[in-house]
Amino acid sequence: MSRQSERESGRDVGPRVVRRHGALAELVGESSAIGSLRAAIRAVAATRSTVLLTGETGTGKGLVARLLHRLSGAHPFVHVDCAALPRTLVESELFGHERGAFTGAHERRIGRFESVGSGTLFLDEVSETDAGLQAKLLRALQDRRFERVGGNRSLPLRARVLAASNRDLHSEIGAGRFRADLYYRLQVVELHLPPLRERAGDLPLLFFAALGRLYANRPRPTVEPSLLDRLEAHPWPGNVRELFNLVERLSVVRPEGPWRSADVDALLRNRPRVAGGDDDGRASRARFEARERVVLSRVLERHRWNVSATARALGIGRGALRGRMARLGLGPGSSREP
Repeated sequence: MSRQSERESGRDVGPRVVRRHGALAELVGESSAIGSLRAAIRAVAATRSTVLLTGETGTGKGLVARLLHRLSGAHPFVHVDCAALPRTLVESELFGHERGAFTGAHERRIGRFESVGSGTLFLDEVSETDAGLQAKLLRALQDRRFERVGGNRSLPLRARVLAASNRDLHSEIGAGRFRADLYYRLQVVELHLPPLRERAGDLPLLFFAALGRLYANRPRPTVEPSLLDRLEAHPWPGNVRELFNLVERLSVVRPEGPWRSADVDALLRNRPRVAGGDDDGRASRARFEARERVVLSRVLERHRWNVSATARALGIGRGALRGRMARLGLGPGSSREP
């Protein structure tokens, strides 16, 4: 597709895209990375497997979690932002508590693990939890049972659990901030969301999708052709969220247009950089796998390279573990270093 036709096609992201992608039409893009992500979502949605969503801030992990839930047919969907909850209350928020469990616990409280029933529980920014809560999350996921704070009655965990993090969890494990066994328990299926800079050709589609949502019931402003060139030259450290916010800001400062590249320059000037969104403009999958190799080899060594024992500790099947070992080139005597 030529550059011009590609941009023109971005103007029609309505009925044509819905017909092509159905329930996944909200996941805007025609790049190979987004095509692979759609295929993975369709394959995983109907299962009850735990899914770990990784990717930089603003790549759409919350959207993918909701799409997985919607396609599963389960109800309800409960979103827990682990970074927003006070650390003193997060355990009670998730597991609930009994009356008198702590100062201020005047009555029994039902937590999210219990209230979600057989629906979907989405643990957003799970890397922000502390070591104590990580241990309790691991136990709940491993045993499929939990207890309210201050209680001794074991309750079943019936929900399907999704988790997300914008941090590099292998680095967090290496720094001692995240448990390796919890990582592997969450990573039954991992879906990695690509940054916007790696989605060649998707930016015009996303731009016109955002424009269409904001101007659904009013005439759209005219857009100077060079504006898209300016957008494509930006590194987008905040990814799709940053792009959508920029379009909304344009709709506020110039509601009737025309929109010019100079307007984008004015809005982007002196914008703060987003931590974790640069890395020289590339997400290094090779480094990610190298760190996975180090982490997995440590767990294997701890269990003297016994595949059955290691698989049990990680909460995965022996076949899945052997597959990872083969992919990472791990075996007794292999070096832990990448």
